Amino acid sequence: MTAQPTIPEGYMKNGRGELIPEAKVKPEDKLEDDLVRRMAALARSTSGELAKLKALAMGEAEAFQAEVASLYGAIKGGAKGNMTLRSFDGSLELQVAVSEHITFGPQLKAAKELIDNCIERWAQHSDDNLRVIVLDAFQVNKAGRIDTQRVLGLRRLSIEDAEWKRAMDAISDAVRVSGSKTYVRFYEIDPETGDRSPISLDLASV
Repeated sequence: MTAQPTIPEGYMKNGRGELIPEAKVKPEDKLEDDLVRRMAALARSTSGELAKLKALAMGEAEAFQAEVASLYGAIKGGAKGNMTLRSFDGSLELQVAVSEHITFGPQLKAAKELIDNCIERWAQHSDDNLRVIVLDAFQVNKAGRIDTQRVLGLRRLSIEDAEWKRAMDAISDAVRVSGSKTYVRFYEIDPETGDRSPISLDLASV
């Protein structure tokens, strides 16, 4: 982070970067400034502690995974680093989940053209619901992006048509994994019902 220039004693800087003598600043503005700065400092500290917790939990889980592998020659966990660990009594759960960010390459345009051809051929005989599902998959969202899950979901449709299958192959070839993010989640589990309740680390939900 770039170091902020020192503000001379007896002055406060406003939103335009101008130095204003403290005597000219309203008392309520000074109180608001002080409150926000104190709370932001606490938020930075708490954010740092959460980052440490995430790193610690991931490190401990990976160490445990390696220990199990050395003892039994098998890895406890799923593909791509996903892992779910539970306390012996089943009341607590730790999840490590890897979420990939998926985009599509130029093959997606070819897939869309093949699908359009299929819809035209099926026009007189196709199910309107299927047409809606297919067309909706290629609509962009509010951010101007295609919903990857909807497009990938087309591959689960059981359609025996050579051109359709070529379109699905094109979708598979278009998939690009442009990054991933690892999440650490904790849950408490009710022994009577088996219901899982998240241990919230989100300010909005605590």
